[in-house]
Amino acid sequence: MPPTSHLMLVPSLACPASCAYCFGPHEGATTMQRETVEAVVRWQRTRDSDRTLEITFHGGEPLLAGADFYREALASITQGLRPRKIAFALQTNLWKMTPELASVLAEYQIPIGSSLDGPRDLNDLQRSKGYFDKTMAGYAVAKAHGLSVQFICTFTSRSIDFKEDIFNFFLENGLTLKLHPALPSLKSDDPNKWALDPEKYGELLVYLLDKYLENMDEIEVRNINDLARCVFTGRGTVCTYVDCMEDTFAVGPDGSIYPCYRFVGMPEWVMGHVRDRPTQADLAGSDAGRRMQDFKERVDKECKGCRHLRYCRGGCPYNAIAPSGGELLGVDPHCVAYKRIFDEIADRFNKEIFGSFPMGPTCLPAEPPREGKPGITALIQKIVSS
Repeated sequence: MPPTSHLMLVPSLACPASCAYCFGPHEGATTMQRETVEAVVRWQRTRDSDRTLEITFHGGEPLLAGADFYREALASITQGLRPRKIAFALQTNLWKMTPELASVLAEYQIPIGSSLDGPRDLNDLQRSKGYFDKTMAGYAVAKAHGLSVQFICTFTSRSIDFKEDIFNFFLENGLTLKLHPALPSLKSDDPNKWALDPEKYGELLVYLLDKYLENMDEIEVRNINDLARCVFTGRGTVCTYVDCMEDTFAVGPDGSIYPCYRFVGMPEWVMGHVRDRPTQADLAGSDAGRRMQDFKERVDKECKGCRHLRYCRGGCPYNAIAPSGGELLGVDPHCVAYKRIFDEIADRFNKEIFGSFPMGPTCLPAEPPREGKPGITALIQKIVSS
């Protein structure tokens, strides 16, 4: 695949929702100004123009910036970075989707990611009363304008007990399922209240692998595709499982640059400012950049010998610091879950193809195959043909 750089633009940190487990610092009503977008363009002109640039508008709630912002920003970025290839995306709860906004986004064929945690009652328990209906209303507007919308489902310490109901909701409504585990929040007085236990997360991934294989003609589970692709190709294919510290950055409403959108609004994670057009060396040399490098070195040390290291890379740096209040004490605590599902995929594959389990080193003992499990070769064929 051609090399790609990733840039997340956060037009606003404000958000009209009040999800119980939200880890974001959603304070203030500052909206990214036109001058900041133009500074982003000038900064990006100094960077590697041979790479496709994937730009995701994130938040907070990015649609709070309004139709005029997107009309101007999309034109400025597209025209200002020609002939570089740009791929846009947007992550929103859809509450503020209007026909005008949908028309602007449709002009650029921008795919949309949104969030639903399952059926109305379960979703609203976690995401606040009325969330489901507001999101589905925005979904209807987006679909009426031909926009592609896929949903992220956050599993929490409470909703994990309803995993079958949640899977069936996505299956019966013809919705693609992409899941996130609820994370500890650096902004909460009780950061672990909603966080999903890594062991349970691993069990959930294996459960979804089985359910997906049983229903592949009727639903797509994005995470399982991505995890299987990691194993089959031997490299990370989504941000959680790659060394993201050279080609992924986020820009906050005021033009400050961060390692990822999850850090936006945290002053200690500012790496620079777009107006200064920092080089890669400038960003890496910042305090935040050095902390990211520390994470990389810790992964190389702590994960040495793990059979999945080359395509896992220790997971997500944010996940690693969240449980300790911002201090880097280890690798991503979801490592347990990643090993569980990576082992499951790799061992099933080897069992089906070679009739035995691999003899190489592993971080967890391989679990003997249970009789009656669906074969994984169908998933391989799906990934290869996609």
